[in-house]
Amino acid sequence: MIHTSKLTKTFTVKKEKIQAVKGVDIDVERGELVAFLGPNGAGKSTTLRMLTTLLAPTSGTARVAGVDVIADPAGVRSRIGYIGQGNGGGHSYRVIDELIMQGRFYGMNTSDARARAEQLLKSLELEDLKKRTVIKLSGGQRRRMDVALGLMHSPTLLFLDEPSTGMDPQNRANLWEHIMRMRHEHGTTIVLTTHYLEEADTMSERVIVIDHGEIIADNTAGRLKAELAGDLLAVEVSAAAAPEVRGLLGRAAAAGELEETAYDCETFL
Repeated sequence: MIHTSKLTKTFTVKKEKIQAVKGVDIDVERGELVAFLGPNGAGKSTTLRMLTTLLAPTSGTARVAGVDVIADPAGVRSRIGYIGQGNGGGHSYRVIDELIMQGRFYGMNTSDARARAEQLLKSLELEDLKKRTVIKLSGGQRRRMDVALGLMHSPTLLFLDEPSTGMDPQNRANLWEHIMRMRHEHGTTIVLTTHYLEEADTMSERVIVIDHGEIIADNTAGRLKAELAGDLLAVEVSAAAAPEVRGLLGRAAAAGELEETAYDCETFL
């Protein structure tokens, strides 16, 4: 569903070149749910914006839903749904009108767009709010409406850029319940960025960790935790006792790497 090779993005800020994404290789299979995890400025959103044709790559190649993002960006957009960090609805419009207009943008006739909108409103528990203006919706309701906007044309691939940031735990759980149900019903491939470790851990089948524009890990959450997780034990002892403690720790079956630092008359192990 997604294949990239040496994908890069460089920005010029006050004559200084900043490489936001540094030659990433990504493969996502049909039906997968993949989470991009990393700190602010790591390159997650920039990568997503290139894959969704909102930013042109500086170099490298990318095919999304079988279409080259540079050669045919319109073809990519017709096959994907994208839910950005900001709300997608106009504040003064009614919810039902926003959804119908979104469907019309994708070439649906009015009757088909209305039928699809009604279906999504029911699935996302927004049916009673369809005639309410967007500005009167709560944060959780707006986010569910954003999901409906992204699904209006029944895309095979859905991108979610930090979908639950700023939401309270109840609304986050509610949003994910709807997303997962619709994924299982339609087999949609989902790629998301998130700051929440538990979200990547519990929701995704694969976690891709990005830092400083590079992929530093790519595996299932369980395998990443097994490979990288561990405990750090700091022991403060006198210099005289250090040799004996060093020997005890060295013989411990569960002991990993042992690092020793001396501070004046005391030693940390």
